[in-house]
Order: sequence, then structure tokens, then C-alpha cells
Amino acid sequence: MTPTMIYVTTSAPEEAARIGRVLVDSRLAACANVFPAMTSIYRWQGEVQDDSEVALIVKTRHGLIDDVVAKVKELHSYDCPCVVALPITAGNPEFLAWIVAETS
Repeated sequence: MTPTMIYVTTSAPEEAARIGRVLVDSRLAACANVFPAMTSIYRWQGEVQDDSEVALIVKTRHGLIDDVVAKVKELHSYDCPCVVALPITAGNPEFLAWIVAETS
């Protein structure tokens, strides 16, 4: 059971916190970190956008990626939210074991 981080962008701190809380409460994530106030520059529907967004980092395990993606899409306000999994290749073994223990 490999620990994994999932990166999500949201429109506001409240949305990120709400999604993070649901993921932790449902044991799809061991932890969710909200990073408010970032600027995102991206192309959407043929135009370059420059918007304020909030990053949400979710700590989970590899086997739950599809469930996390589905739940984020269900709760998210965007039509096409950024929800991407990033493998954790190394780290504090006790912390990584905690991620696995706190998810189901």
C-alpha cells in the first residue's frame, strides 16, 4: 500500500477545506493541507486566464486514487478540476505508515 499525494486546485479556501474535511472524514485521506492565495496562469477555452486559486494537498494511498478523484469531482465547483496524483518515493517511514493506517 503505497502512500500518495494528490494535488487539487480550488476557487477558495472554504472550498478546499470542505473537500479536505470530507476526504479525511471518509478515510479517503489521512490529511489534507490547504494553501491559500496562489496565482494560477493557465489556458482555458482558448484564452489565457490569470486567477487566484487555493491548493489542496491530500495524503492518501495509491489504491484510493480513483475514489479520491471521484469524490473531489463530485464536490468541486469547477467543470474540470485539477486533481492529479503524485507518487511519494521516500520519506519518514513512520509518517508514511501513518498515512496508510489512517486511510481505508
